[in-house]
Amino acid sequence: MTQPEEAKTIWVTQEALNRLQEELDHLRGDVRADITQQIADARDEGDLKENGGYHAVREEQGKTEARIRQLEHMMHRAEVGEQRADDGLVESGMIVTIRFAGDKGTEQFLLGSRELLALDDSVDYTVYSPESPMGLAIMGKSEGDTASYTAPNGKELKVEIVDAKPFVG
Repeated sequence: MTQPEEAKTIWVTQEALNRLQEELDHLRGDVRADITQQIADARDEGDLKENGGYHAVREEQGKTEARIRQLEHMMHRAEVGEQRADDGLVESGMIVTIRFAGDKGTEQFLLGSRELLALDDSVDYTVYSPESPMGLAIMGKSEGDTASYTAPNGKELKVEIVDAKPFVG
């Protein structure tokens, strides 16, 4: 039985956790203060029904508060660990390169949680959960190993592990 999504642990390095904390502190401090001031300024202008600036800053406030809640939730679920070893072993927190049986090309993805990618805007990987059918099948495998799994559409798929490197994000 898999854990509910909100109960799953997010593996992060200490550096990633520090970046999350810095963003959270910035949003709770400077950003909230700035938004509060902008709302006060907009209220001073008079009729709020006709004040587009007021409505825009309130929308920004909603987005900021949602991001604060998201960060708090991620940090609550975070498990700090060392950077994964570069030993070619497939585990959560790795960039995995696979080749589907019968294909010449390869696919590369992050085996882990999307939250890891949210820490670095310059990274653009597809993410597969370690609890997904493919994630479960390839976990613990090494370069050259093959694994089979049943896709959500019921099709049996076979993949070869081409490479597994630690995600540095």
